[in-house]
Amino acid sequence: METGFIGETTAVLTRTPEVLRALLVGLPDAWTDTPDATDGWRPREVVGHLITGEETDWIARTRRILEQGTSVPFDRFNRVAMLDRDAGVPLDDLVERFAVLRAENLAALSDLVSGADLDRRGLHPSLGEVTLRELLATWAVHDLDHIGQIYAGLAGSHDAEVGPWKTYLGILLRRDDPSAVAG
Repeated sequence: METGFIGETTAVLTRTPEVLRALLVGLPDAWTDTPDATDGWRPREVVGHLITGEETDWIARTRRILEQGTSVPFDRFNRVAMLDRDAGVPLDDLVERFAVLRAENLAALSDLVSGADLDRRGLHPSLGEVTLRELLATWAVHDLDHIGQIYAGLAGSHDAEVGPWKTYLGILLRRDDPSAVAG
């Protein structure tokens, strides 16, 4: 495995498809049909959102940094593209689609980027100048954020069934009041 920032980052990115398979494939709808919070996303919507990132965000922005620097801002990311696009697609199929896209993108990343590129800059439409290092770190942390969101949806699907034990389950308490659980 490659060492250094790129190797460490891709070590996280490589694991996400298997994490999603282990968490979601084959689970009944009773476990996967609950959002992580009020007005949040169900696991299938999270996976769809991750697919959109693989299709339009991470590698496209990497290329934009490498080819155009800060002269052309990144295209805006449609965080909810999956709502229409993935309607009716089984969750297991979405997980597999994500896995294929992620493998393709990690191969592209390996071909495109070296450690010497990490401080190159691009232009985010709302954040301003960002580095490739920041983009790649965000890609990995974005995965972790959404995996946490999936866990919260899975836990929330059985919120009522845990009864009084909810008092001890921070993942459920955060759904009701994110400030209720000390970090």
